[in-house]
Amino acid sequence: MTKKFIAGGCSFTFGNELSDDVNGNTPSAKTWAHRLCENGGMEYVCTASGGLGNQAIARRVFMAINSNEDIGAVAVMWSFPSRYDWAMPEYKKLDGSRWVSISPWDTRKGHEEAMSKLSDSDIQQEIWQKRSEETAKIGVRDFADSLYQNAANEYHEIYLSWKSITWLQNILEKRKIPFFFTLADNTLFYDHMRHHKDKDDLMTALHSEIDITKWFTFGERMMGFNQWALLNDYARATTHPLDESHQDAVQLMLPTFNKLIGDK
Repeated sequence: MTKKFIAGGCSFTFGNELSDDVNGNTPSAKTWAHRLCENGGMEYVCTASGGLGNQAIARRVFMAINSNEDIGAVAVMWSFPSRYDWAMPEYKKLDGSRWVSISPWDTRKGHEEAMSKLSDSDIQQEIWQKRSEETAKIGVRDFADSLYQNAANEYHEIYLSWKSITWLQNILEKRKIPFFFTLADNTLFYDHMRHHKDKDDLMTALHSEIDITKWFTFGERMMGFNQWALLNDYARATTHPLDESHQDAVQLMLPTFNKLIGDK
């Protein structure tokens, strides 16, 4: 039986806007994750989706490892901490009938920003508009307005992200599943030059639970894939770096991936 390679992440792992993207309907075979899977000779299982936050990424990977046997590796690219994963009343078009990922773009003000940033792509605008209309039906926009105006804050977002990371890490270690973590953006760990672990004793203790030896980063201060692609002037679509960046990123990742996964 061919071992499964389970990939988790947001659009940078799903492959939105890559050359084989068909309106965001199927995972790309051009992403960093799919290329690592090919290198390992495993069967690809993609749990990623555009717009997911770290809580949703961990939840979806957890569900995949519970519904698949003979798992050879798990690879996750953690996303922006400002996205929330919320259980709503059941609705047929929500992820798993109940869950919805909420980002600042889901607010009324954020929706205008999203449409502006996606203005160079009719397809991306259409995808976003359709999603926005569906989530509006169940009150997500009103909820997002209230959440980001009254409750959301960086400290809580980092806390939730790190808790999700350690939760998934501990499950993978308990089940003896080899894993490889990376990230899209270093706001997951840094506020400009200051590390989030230095905020207080709780954050210091929580960060100490993260096994950084299982991570690949793209430079100093936990640089993420998207930042690295921007810094190195890789071609981009509306909001995503294109195929070449994924291809080159894998060459950087492979030594760490082989060390962590290898022939385990």
